[in-house]
Amino acid sequence: METSDLLPRLSRILQGLPLPLLKEMLDASEWVSLPKNKEILRVGQYVRVVPLVLSGAIKVYRQFDNTDLLLYYIRARESCVMSFSAVLENSPSEVYAIIEEEAEVLLLPSKLLPEWVRVYPLLNQLIYHQFHQRYADLLQTLEQVMFQKMDQRIHHYLQHKAGMRGDKRLFLRHREIAADLGTAREVVTRVLKKLEADGLIKQESGGHIQLLS
Repeated sequence: METSDLLPRLSRILQGLPLPLLKEMLDASEWVSLPKNKEILRVGQYVRVVPLVLSGAIKVYRQFDNTDLLLYYIRARESCVMSFSAVLENSPSEVYAIIEEEAEVLLLPSKLLPEWVRVYPLLNQLIYHQFHQRYADLLQTLEQVMFQKMDQRIHHYLQHKAGMRGDKRLFLRHREIAADLGTAREVVTRVLKKLEADGLIKQESGGHIQLLS
C-alpha cells in the first residue's frame, strides 16, 4: 500500500503523535504481517529494526541458566523497550521475541530512532511510558516467580491469556505453558489437573482449556 493509504490507520492507532512523525515512520519503515510463533529478535543480535505493534501481540523472553522465562507481552500501540535500550546503548539484545498471535508490525529503523526521539518529544513520552509499564510487568513477573506457587502462576497466566484474547476458551499446549513459565511440561500437566479438580478450569479434548474462574 501507498503511504497515503496507510497514514489514516496509523494515525488512529498512534493517536497523539504528530502527523509529520507518522509520515516519516511510514516512509522509512516496513509494515509487515507476521505469523504466530515467528521469532523476530534473537539473543545477541544487534537491533536493526524495532517492532511497533499495530495489531496482535509479541511475547518477550529472557534466558536464565538455560531456562526461558516470559518477561512481558507487547500489544497494539506498544514496542519493545528492551530493543530501544539496545539501540540507544548500541549493544546486542539480551532478550528474544516471538509473535504470540498473528500481528501487524511496523519495523522502525533503529538508526533513525535517536533523532526521532530528539525531534519529537511526544514519542519520547510514549517510550518512557512503556518503560514504566514494562518495569511494572517485570516486577509482577518477579513477584510471581519468587512468592507464588505454580498453581497460582498457571491460573494467573491463563487469566491473562483470556483477557488478552477476549475469550475464556483457550487453545494451549502443555509444553507452550511450560515454556512460557520456565517449568517442565509434566509439572504443567499435574497443576492443570489440580486446577480442574478445584473447579477453576475445564480441560477439553484437542488441547482446549475453559477458564471457569
